[in-house]
Amino acid sequence: MNTDILFQIAAVGIIVAVLCQLLTKADRSSEALLVGLAGLIIVLVSVVGEIGDLFDTLRSVFGY
Repeated sequence: MNTDILFQIAAVGIIVAVLCQLLTKADRSSEALLVGLAGLIIVLVSVVGEIGDLFDTLRSVFGY
């Protein structure tokens, strides 16, 4: 398993958490929500790419 994806997810999570805290403290909760959603979308796109690679690998292993 490639550990780079785990570090990327952790980095995005830390950055999003800090930005959300800063925006919430500055009374900009709607922007904090948008930052959180953007972080979630970034992580989901990277995970979907990895799942596609997993299915390609399984397809090649089983010969389909």
